Amino acid sequence: MTPELLIVGTGALATLFAARLAAAGVDVMMLGTWREGLEALRYGGVRLDGSESQRVRVTDNPAYCRGAKLALVLVKSWQTQRAAGQLVECLAEEGLAVTLQNGLGNDVALSALLGLKRVSRGVITIGATLLGPGIVRLGGEGVVTLEASPSIGTFVEMLRVANFDTNIVRDLQSIVWGKLIVNAAINPLTALLRVKNGDLLATLSARSLMRELACEAAAVANALGVVLPFASSEQAVTDVADKTANNISSMLQDVLRGAPTEVDAINGAIIYEGELMNISTPINRAILSLVKALPSNGKILFGLSVGGI
Repeated sequence: MTPELLIVGTGALATLFAARLAAAGVDVMMLGTWREGLEALRYGGVRLDGSESQRVRVTDNPAYCRGAKLALVLVKSWQTQRAAGQLVECLAEEGLAVTLQNGLGNDVALSALLGLKRVSRGVITIGATLLGPGIVRLGGEGVVTLEASPSIGTFVEMLRVANFDTNIVRDLQSIVWGKLIVNAAINPLTALLRVKNGDLLATLSARSLMRELACEAAAVANALGVVLPFASSEQAVTDVADKTANNISSMLQDVLRGAPTEVDAINGAIIYEGELMNISTPINRAILSLVKALPSNGKILFGLSVGGI
């Protein structure tokens, strides 16, 4: 039986969306590769901390979800190519894949295999904490902003029934770049310094690096003609670091558990776009190299706030 919604991924945000949508009566199937997570989901369902467990269907085989008309992509950016290949096998010809991932280029990677008409994108500012396989805690409410498209209506209705604050816009570029700038300034520094978001505000050196990363990214956005959603990139990243002071960023969690980070899709994307526009981004380039040079300790830590920031 074809699911109402296929969620590609089994991490914190995938688990959060699955739990809330399943609780709202949506028939959810989760497609993933994390064996421990799949087993926990298969036998225990998904659970939002403080709520009852919700049953979802689970698979690691795209053939089992063939004909899916709606897919929500919530894997890490370095897994997007694999997810696109899986969706080629299981997404219906008239189906739609919605990406709410971090960074730039995920929609492009999906569209390359699925076609432009079958891919839509959005931006989220929701945090989630993975307490263990299949168990998630909401790390802070936020907004799901989606780009308007003729086929997005069913997904929007699902989100609203599940009490997600949902917004539809005609041009998503401003919001995409606004989040990218914040992520580029906060996430890699927390990963390098092994600190929570708010700790970046404690020293002049960290604040200065955060400001320079944000200003370089904003210069690239301006060169591209993007109208940013804030007047000051420095103030924007400072405000977010303060608002999410106790969060451990998703990039720091990746480093702590020995997983690849999304630095290429965040700072790397800024460097790439800067080169196209002849804008120099030396601080982003240095930070990119430092993050990629970090050793991993292989630990898997749960209870870390990840997601929108």
